[in-house]
Amino acid sequence: MQDKTHLVDEITGHRRMRRNRKADWTRRLVQESRLTVDDLIWPVFIVPGSNILDPIPAMPGVNRMSVDKLVEAAKEAADLGIPAIATFPNIEMELRDETGSNALEANNLINQATIAVKKAVPNIGMITDVALDPFTSHGHDGILRGDEIVNDETVEQIIKAAILQAEAGSDIISPSEMMDGRIGAIRRGLDAAGHQNVGIMSYATKFASGYYGPYREAISTAGLLKGDKNSYYISPANGMEAIRDAALDVEEGADMLMVKPGLPYLDICWRLKDNFGLPTFAYQVSGEYTQIKAAAMNGWIDGERVMMETLLCFKRAGCDGVLTYFAIDAARKLAKG
Repeated sequence: MQDKTHLVDEITGHRRMRRNRKADWTRRLVQESRLTVDDLIWPVFIVPGSNILDPIPAMPGVNRMSVDKLVEAAKEAADLGIPAIATFPNIEMELRDETGSNALEANNLINQATIAVKKAVPNIGMITDVALDPFTSHGHDGILRGDEIVNDETVEQIIKAAILQAEAGSDIISPSEMMDGRIGAIRRGLDAAGHQNVGIMSYATKFASGYYGPYREAISTAGLLKGDKNSYYISPANGMEAIRDAALDVEEGADMLMVKPGLPYLDICWRLKDNFGLPTFAYQVSGEYTQIKAAAMNGWIDGERVMMETLLCFKRAGCDGVLTYFAIDAARKLAKG
C-alpha cells in the first residue's frame, strides 16, 4: 500500500484538529459550551404611571415600562422560558433625596412591580436590587454624608429595603452597592424576618467601569451623580482584590455571585467559578449592549450573530447565566433552533 503520510502528519504527530470540525454533525457532537434560554435573566426598567412604553435613546430596542406593561412583558418572557427578570426603577425626581428614603417605602415602585408580576406570572423569578442610586438625589448607591458614602449607615438602610422587597415577593435580593458587610447583614435581616427562602445574588465584583453610561440614562441618574464611585466600586486594574471581595461575600452567605460588567471581565468570571464553585453570573451591562446595537445599526457587524457569540462566551468562561438586555431577542432566536 502506498504510504500517503504527508509532511503535515509528521509535523503534527498525526493529530489533526480539523477532524472534529469537518462537518456540522461533528461540530455539534463535540461542542463544549451551550447557551439555552435557561441561562437568561432579563433586566427591565420600570416607571410610574400606566400604559407607558418609553424608548431609551441610548439603548435602542429597550424601553422603560409602567408596571402594567411590565406584567405583559413578564408574561412574554415566561412564555419564552426565561427563568427570571431583574427590575430597576426610575422614580419621580421629587421622591429622591439625600438618603434614598423612598427605598424604605413598602409600596414604592420596585415593590409595586414585584407584587404585580408575582400575582400575574407566578412562575417567573423576581430579582431585586437594594442599591440606593435610583432613590438618591445625588446618584450614589449609598447615603452621602459630606463627601463620603457612609458604609455602615447605608448597610442599615439596605437591610430594611431588602426585607420590604422580600415581603413584596422578591425571590432573590441582588445588592449592587458594594458596601462592606452587606451580604451578611442582609442575610441576617432576611432570616430574622422569616425570609430564609429568599436568596442573595451578590454583585460580588462590581467594577468602576465606563460601561454604565446608558444604564444611568435609563434610571435618570446620569445628571445627578456628584463625583464618582471609585471609593466603593473595584478598580478595573485589580483582579486579586476582586477575588478577595467575592470571598468575603461567599463567607457571609451569598447564594450566587455576579460579575459586572461582563465581557471585559471574563477572566474574573472564570476565577470566581473556579475558586468558589457557587452559581456564577455575569451582567452584560448597558454599554456592552449599546456597542453591539450601534455597530449593527451601522451595518458594521452582524448584530444577531455577535449577540449570540457574546452570550456563549459567558458560558465558556464558567458562567451559569447572564443578565442581558438581549434576553428576549436571544430567547426568540433559541426557540427557532
